[in-house]
Amino acid sequence: MRLSELPVGRSARVEQVEGQLPLARRLADLGFLPGTRITALRRAPLGDPVEFELRGCRLCLRRSEAECIRVRDEGSAE
Repeated sequence: MRLSELPVGRSARVEQVEGQLPLARRLADLGFLPGTRITALRRAPLGDPVEFELRGCRLCLRRSEAECIRVRDEGSAE
């Protein structure tokens, strides 16, 4: 599944970052690396951007950026 499809309150692990090199590199620099656990915290009223928590930080990504990240759903965040 794509990170953009992850429901709020659910966690997932990054499997792969795809896309053009500048964007993929930026996402890797932000901590979106294979095996990293991510939780979707909240979504803006119109659905874009989405706030995520990973590696102790909170980040917002646009839907187009989140589309580049493949994840494996792990269930509810606890």
